[in-house]
Amino acid sequence: MTVIETLFTNAKLADGSFKDIGVAGGRIVSISPAGAGGEAGRRVDIAGALLVPGFVEGHIHLDTSFYGDRWIPHKPCTDGFDVHQRVAFQAENMAMAAPMDERARKQLELCVSNGSLQMRSHVMVDGSVGLKSLETILKVREDYRDIIDIQLVAFPQSGILSSPGTPELLDAAIGLGADLVGGLDPASFDRNLDGHLDVVFGVAERRGVGVDIHLHDFGTLGAFTVEEICARTVALGMQGRVVISHAYGLGDLDADAARHIGAKIAAAGISIMTNAPGDHVFPPVALLRAEGVNVFSGNDNIRDSWWPYGDGDMLGRAMMIGYRSGFYTDEELSAAFDVVTAAGAKALGLEGYGIAVGAKADFVTLDAEHVPEAVVAVPKGRRVFKAGRLVAENGAVVR
Repeated sequence: MTVIETLFTNAKLADGSFKDIGVAGGRIVSISPAGAGGEAGRRVDIAGALLVPGFVEGHIHLDTSFYGDRWIPHKPCTDGFDVHQRVAFQAENMAMAAPMDERARKQLELCVSNGSLQMRSHVMVDGSVGLKSLETILKVREDYRDIIDIQLVAFPQSGILSSPGTPELLDAAIGLGADLVGGLDPASFDRNLDGHLDVVFGVAERRGVGVDIHLHDFGTLGAFTVEEICARTVALGMQGRVVISHAYGLGDLDADAARHIGAKIAAAGISIMTNAPGDHVFPPVALLRAEGVNVFSGNDNIRDSWWPYGDGDMLGRAMMIGYRSGFYTDEELSAAFDVVTAAGAKALGLEGYGIAVGAKADFVTLDAEHVPEAVVAVPKGRRVFKAGRLVAENGAVVR
């Protein structure tokens, strides 16, 4: 019989039931009706609060945020949204910023304090910075491994073919400790879709890692690139290991075209990441989910060179996705919550996620009657537990 190390009593689950949750060795070992949890080494009273799995921060940039640094005014592009120009602005701003490790730590603690316990961060790896940024963030990841699990993507922010040495650097990044290989607008940034994808999928196949590609291209160019990534994924048997982040072009399509390409995405087992940005079209979340596509989310940039917004709160991101998607019913609001929890766990390939016996004891308490209310109210005053240990409370990390 498993000895319960910590018993979390009187926790309200998403189905409305009140339970006692037993934890040992960082895992949930029992879920019993409230008051029937039995003996334990210690008890933590959840006091009827809603208890949910830790949020999944599925797309963020730990190396380029200015959160906690001095305020850097936003520079607008001179002729509409332009990725090349935004990258140039970022390089200028980074040269004046506080040390990367300081900024990354502040952003990490912001995310953890809001309940994110799983994260995927993209880190610049290209001819402009080499492996320096990755080396810095790898050290930060190690320092925080007891309170948050972090996957790192080797991200060619300056392009691949247009940035000398980048193909070799992406390969070296995986050897250094990055978990996935990334890409950036193969057709519009490098102006060579096949050549760009050859490198990305070549590294992924050779190193046995997944892929997470930034795709900002709108309209038919974006849709065509999505279809090409789907074809590569299926040809290489990489279903379930590929993500397309942003995929703005999917938001430009009419409903029939979106359903058609959604079926292809689902068949390829590709996940789509959206943060529902305020000034762009974004993938139609409900339509894609209806076609079987796994749609998840992340805060993306937090107070950086792309925009001044971001608070590190994935529950707030669920609210934003629901608000911009016109989600009003309880079922729709629950879908928005799924996007920042279970769907994120699926996209990241997480083991032991959720509130179930055998799952990791990673959870958050919310002052809400149920999940739909949590999405619209975005309550604060949360308690955050990693492996059954309190790691954040009332907006601050506890270490």
